[in-house]
Amino acid sequence: MPLVSDRAVRWGVRVANYLALEHNVTIASAAVFLIGFGEELWKRFLPKYLEALGASTPIIGLFGTAGDFFDACYQYPGGSLADRYGRRRAFLIFITLASLGYLVYLFSTSWPLLFIGLALVMAWQSMASPAIFAVIGDSLPRERRAMGFTLQSIMKRVPIVIAPIVGGTLIASIGLINGMHVGLLITLALAAVTFVLVLRIRIAAQRPHSINIRGVWSSFHGVLKRLLISDIIIRTGEGMTGVLAILYVTNVRGVGVAAYGSLIAVQMITSILLYIPAGRIADRVGRKPFVILTFLSFALFPLAIVFAANFPWLIVAYVIGGLREIGEPSRKAMIVDLAQDNIRGRSVGLYYLVRSLSITPAAAIGGLLWTIAPQVPFVTAGLIGLVGTIVFIMTVEERYAS
Repeated sequence: MPLVSDRAVRWGVRVANYLALEHNVTIASAAVFLIGFGEELWKRFLPKYLEALGASTPIIGLFGTAGDFFDACYQYPGGSLADRYGRRRAFLIFITLASLGYLVYLFSTSWPLLFIGLALVMAWQSMASPAIFAVIGDSLPRERRAMGFTLQSIMKRVPIVIAPIVGGTLIASIGLINGMHVGLLITLALAAVTFVLVLRIRIAAQRPHSINIRGVWSSFHGVLKRLLISDIIIRTGEGMTGVLAILYVTNVRGVGVAAYGSLIAVQMITSILLYIPAGRIADRVGRKPFVILTFLSFALFPLAIVFAANFPWLIVAYVIGGLREIGEPSRKAMIVDLAQDNIRGRSVGLYYLVRSLSITPAAAIGGLLWTIAPQVPFVTAGLIGLVGTIVFIMTVEERYAS
C-alpha cells in the first residue's frame, strides 16, 4: 500500500496550482520569508541601537533618510544585475552583500559604522525586489501572476506580525545590545540557509540585452507609464502620513504604544487574510477593480484615522489600512505583464526608482503641514489619494489590466 494515496497527491497538486506554488516562485517567496523574519527581529529597534552607540536624534533621522535614498537608488541596479547575470546569481550577490552588512551591524562599536552597514543591508531589501518580480514573471503565465505575487506578499508580511514580538522579548530579557547581537546572529544563520536554498532556482539566464536606462524608459508601455503616474500620486499621500500616524494615534488620540502595536497587527492580519482570495479572483476577472480598491483604501486610511473618535473606530481605520494590500498583487502583476521579457528586471527597477525618488519630499511636506494642525497632513493625503484613484480609473484601460 503506498504511503501517500493518489487522492492526497491530486489534492496536493490542486493546492499547489491554486496557490501558484511553482518551484522557482516558492523558493523566491521562502527567501523573502527567511531573511525578512531575521531582519524583523531587530530592524524596528535600530533607532535605539543607534542611540545606544552614541547617535543623536538628528543622526537617527539622517539614518532613516539614508535608508530611503538607498531604497530608491538600488532598485534599478538590482534589476540590471538580475537581467545581466540571471536571477539565481543575482540573489546570491544580494544575500552576500546583505550578510556583510549584518556583520558590520554586529561588530559596530560606534554609530558611523552603521551607515556602512545600512548601505550593504539594503542590497537585499531593495536590489532583490526587481529580481523577485522577474522570477514571478519568468515562471508563471500571465493569468497566474497575481496569485504568485499574493504568495510573495504573504511571505513578506507574516514576519512583520511575529518577529518584532520575538525580537522585543529578546531585548527585554537580555538587554538592547545583547538582544540586537543575538537577533543579528540569527539573521546571519537564516541568510546562510537562504543562500543554499536559492541555489535550487532553475531559471536559465537570458542573453544580455545591451540597453541603457533611457532605452529602458523608452521601452515602457504607455499604460505602464500611466500606472506609474497614478501610483506616484497615491504614494505621495501615503508618504505624507506614514511616519506621522504613530504620533497622531499616541499623542493626539492618547492611545498607548502597546495598543498602537495591536492596531498594526490588525492591519497586517487583514492584509494576509485578503491576499489569497483577492489574488485568485484577480487572475480570473482582471486586475483593475482590485487596484482601484487598493488606491481607494490608500485615500480613505488617513481620513479614517482623523475621524476615528475612539479606539474601536481606530480598529476600523486600521482594517481599512489593511485593505490597501487587496490589489497590490494585481498592481505588481500589471507591472510585470507590461514589461518586456528580456529587460524585465531593469523595467521593474526603473519603475520603482522613479516612484521612490518622486515621493521623497512627501514626508517632509507632511511634517510641515502638521505644524498647521495635526489633522492637516492626513486630510491632504486623503484628498491626494482620491485624485490618484481617479487618475488611474480614467487613464488605465480595462483591457490592459486583465
